[in-house]
Amino acid sequence: MKRKFKFAPISGGYMATSLLGMLISIMYVYNQSPDWGAAFTLIFVIMFVASIVSMTVAEPDDFVELETKNKKKKKK
Repeated sequence: MKRKFKFAPISGGYMATSLLGMLISIMYVYNQSPDWGAAFTLIFVIMFVASIVSMTVAEPDDFVELETKNKKKKKK
């Protein structure tokens, strides 16, 4: 029996955080400490790849549910 893998929806804020973290790691942290800069950059690249996979493979209805749930919480 083959199970279908379900990808989790990841919000746009996650992607923005990964891009910002990648830029900060490359521009500032790498200059101070190349080892830590490379490590942080690797982590943020993995986060970015996860967000791209989530955007291309996950169900669109899951994204809508995730975004509308967050907006409903803010209105209360």
